[in-house]
Amino acid sequence: MKHWNFGHKIVSPYTGAEIHLSRSSAMGGGYYGNTLTGLIPDMFDAMDVVSRELVGYIPGVMRNTGAERAAVGQNVTYHVAPSANIADITPAMTVPNPTDQTIGAGSLVITASKAAEFGFVGEEQRGLNSGPGALSVQGDMIAQALRGLANLIETSVAGVAHLGASRALAPTGSAVLFDTNVGDAAQGRKILDDNGTPLSDRSLVIDTSAGASLRTLMQLTKVNEAGTSMTLRDGQLLDLHGMSIRESAQAVQFTKGTAASSTTDNAGYAVGATVITLASAGTGAIKAGDVIAFAGDSNLYVVASGDADVSGGGTITLAAPGLRQALAASATAITVSADYSANVAFARSAIQLVTRAPALPDEGDVAMERFILTDPRSGLTFEVSVYGGYRKVRYEVAIAWGQKVVKPEHIALLMNQT
Repeated sequence: MKHWNFGHKIVSPYTGAEIHLSRSSAMGGGYYGNTLTGLIPDMFDAMDVVSRELVGYIPGVMRNTGAERAAVGQNVTYHVAPSANIADITPAMTVPNPTDQTIGAGSLVITASKAAEFGFVGEEQRGLNSGPGALSVQGDMIAQALRGLANLIETSVAGVAHLGASRALAPTGSAVLFDTNVGDAAQGRKILDDNGTPLSDRSLVIDTSAGASLRTLMQLTKVNEAGTSMTLRDGQLLDLHGMSIRESAQAVQFTKGTAASSTTDNAGYAVGATVITLASAGTGAIKAGDVIAFAGDSNLYVVASGDADVSGGGTITLAAPGLRQALAASATAITVSADYSANVAFARSAIQLVTRAPALPDEGDVAMERFILTDPRSGLTFEVSVYGGYRKVRYEVAIAWGQKVVKPEHIALLMNQT
């Protein structure tokens, strides 16, 4: 019987990624240890062959893989730095006491723990070995498991990113982003700049329609103007206006609410207000994700939470930092923007993604072998386990995760209204 040592490391010949065997094998572990070792090259080879959708959010957000102790449904706490205290300088012979400040805290929850699984019986493996080879087929199936789980996580992050955006912008001169120039990216950057977003580590995640528009712009494909042949020869997107351009196949396709002829009440609202009360006017409902404008204000605001029946009043909540322009103490008309595909500009620290391997009992379980695998496409780390039964084996690729927008001020929504 062969036993792997804890921390045994294998380096992929295809990507250079490291695979760590996380526990020693037992109960026939020699066979399964050899199986996993032989499977790894086929697995990485399969990653380059199996269809993989584009993931743009996962590489761009803040990833926290250190939440091993948090259970599904349990809060993971993070700190929130308070605003700076600004004081007049008054010369004195004694050093003034610093003003007390309260360090804020927020929390997010690990909401999902999922596994992609498949299995074989001995006769199936014998049959495969007389054809394509059992290890090659298993490698393809693990690559498909990584694909499916990565797409789920990308969808989860995309779903919170657009809802947490501070403000939005519509394409200039067209319903399609980047139809004629890269000015839309500049306007997205302006929203971030106006909100004081850190200049470093910014991303703009776009859908494939916006990506196609960018690739057809002459200023990016003319080498003398772009300064490189990356877009012309390889189709790679250049960084624009200090933002790393990424594409996602899981961009949110948002259908607007049914509200029509809605207005605010006559209370009046100051700059920075986020909770707006509606008058009992109009029909339909304003829902979370709607992009709205108030009469007399050119800003487009994202509704962070709503589902308010406008005929019955109710309230809607705008994402921070709220109103950029005060609303008068009179009923103000509300316009709801059209359906859109969500393209999102953000700083890495604005969106948190917590991932870890699913929890095991203190006593362990009956897995015969287990290792930790980092997907080179998404950067996510998954747990791959092998469970032995009676003349049958189960493979499982698993991960637990949670996501949250922690700084809406550092997120802007660019609507592709195709």
